[in-house]
Amino acid sequence: MFSDLPEAQLREYQSSQITPDDFDEFWARTISEARAAGGEVTLTPVDTGLVTVEVFDVTFSGFGGEPIKAWLRLPAQRSGPLPTVVEYVGYGGGRGRPTENLLYASAGFAHFHMDTRGQGSTWSPGATADSAVAGPQIPGFMSRGVDSRETYYYRRVFTDAVRAVDAVRSLEVVDSSRVAVTGGSQGGGITLAVAALVEGLVAAVPHVPFLCDFPRAVTIHDSEPYHELVRYLRTHREKVDAVFETLSYFDGVNFAKRASAPAWFSVALMDETCKPSTVFAAFNAYAGPKNIDVWPFNGHEGGGPDTLARTMKMLHGVFGTA
Repeated sequence: MFSDLPEAQLREYQSSQITPDDFDEFWARTISEARAAGGEVTLTPVDTGLVTVEVFDVTFSGFGGEPIKAWLRLPAQRSGPLPTVVEYVGYGGGRGRPTENLLYASAGFAHFHMDTRGQGSTWSPGATADSAVAGPQIPGFMSRGVDSRETYYYRRVFTDAVRAVDAVRSLEVVDSSRVAVTGGSQGGGITLAVAALVEGLVAAVPHVPFLCDFPRAVTIHDSEPYHELVRYLRTHREKVDAVFETLSYFDGVNFAKRASAPAWFSVALMDETCKPSTVFAAFNAYAGPKNIDVWPFNGHEGGGPDTLARTMKMLHGVFGTA
């Protein structure tokens, strides 16, 4: 059922999230430190038995120079540097198996599928550890290190995601001027962060993005993962102000205000995991050119294959491969 604002109000809705005065300095320092840590990108061919797609097991350097895994999938028949899609994974999942998710490579693009540190033991396997900060947390990732912006889990994840684009652009097979970023749910939230922190992207495609409009999201969701924060604050009552201050540095709304790449959002009006007002909060704040697909009768799956079909058409257009 519809459990949020009517669509007309959603299109006018503005988040109450405040941008910290040192937001840009914090992220500039964070990314600069990660880049200064250096590290190589290694590619190892994977014998998959596929004849139309080649797959490479990738290791690159993320936050703190730590090793992050990814798959690089390439069309077997290719010529010249390729336009590239960097994809980020939904909550709890990892990069999956090398023979999964062949759509973008089948369309003629390079596909860089980043693992999410510490995740990948629920619906899709992962292979990357997290240098977790010791401390109390609710099971899951939303409250991991949340007492401080310096230690919060998503500081490491968002930095990994920026470094994934750096890694892609270092590869000879990639046309560094034609890179797009995408992801659904958590991957959509990561996409928004990267759209703000990386210059020169040709497109950002956040589907039903998570990690947006924390002030509202935490109070209107009874479902996980947002509810992890509710359960944390239910016990740590004295930390409410500190936690919301931390979250303001990681809110998709504040990243959206700083993004300039053309963006294609999607939202589902019956989504109980990322309610539509939180998605529209980021969309309405987005500073660059933008479009949004609205799926009135869908939940967190959004438009499913129809969203992917529209995404493919859009990517061929921005890449000039149509």
